[in-house]
Amino acid sequence: MVEPIFDYQFRLILIGDSTVGKSSLLKYFTDGKFAELSDPTVGVDFFARLIEMKDGTQIKLQLWDTAGQERFRSITKSYYRNSVGVLLVYDICKHCTFEHIPLWMMEAQRHIEPHRPVFALVGCKLDLVNSGGTREVTTEEARAFAKQHGLHFVETSARTGVNVEEAFRMVTQEVYSRIRSGEYKVEDGWDGIKTGFNRPSSLDFNLVVAEPERSSCC
Repeated sequence: MVEPIFDYQFRLILIGDSTVGKSSLLKYFTDGKFAELSDPTVGVDFFARLIEMKDGTQIKLQLWDTAGQERFRSITKSYYRNSVGVLLVYDICKHCTFEHIPLWMMEAQRHIEPHRPVFALVGCKLDLVNSGGTREVTTEEARAFAKQHGLHFVETSARTGVNVEEAFRMVTQEVYSRIRSGEYKVEDGWDGIKTGFNRPSSLDFNLVVAEPERSSCC
């Protein structure tokens, strides 16, 4: 007998300008808390979490947090190819970060081809607006962009946790739906989707019987 740890593994990548909130989003999703102080990501950081689909299927998410600075772009490019889901992250209080989303999306598409990833447009720092901050990207503008390009869309706050779970679950659910429909398949040499890993249960060890040592006497 074997005890399944997860049924599938999906690899997701977060991209967007520096300081838009990618690391905070991931830390809340994986740790359930907001990091008051967060150092800029250098190159790539890795996170992981197990989530369950409505039918009980266990999905392990490999989550890659990329640096938004131009000097790290050559490093992060190598992580695009093996991703099946992409979260395009912007700061709703800085319109310039939203203006750069088309460039981030084109870069991801170019490096992930021939695979077609699931994209989600994710606005961050909703709590700043709710506490009196200035919103520079309206919900209507972002939703219209997402609809035009066929993206999932959600606004989030890593400080309060609003819609953080939803941001990752909607991408995961879409990938899983494409697997079930046959559009996505597990492929050798591509780590975007991998089948589950199993570990032996304690019962298996009871089935292993070592051979007795042979006597060395004549």
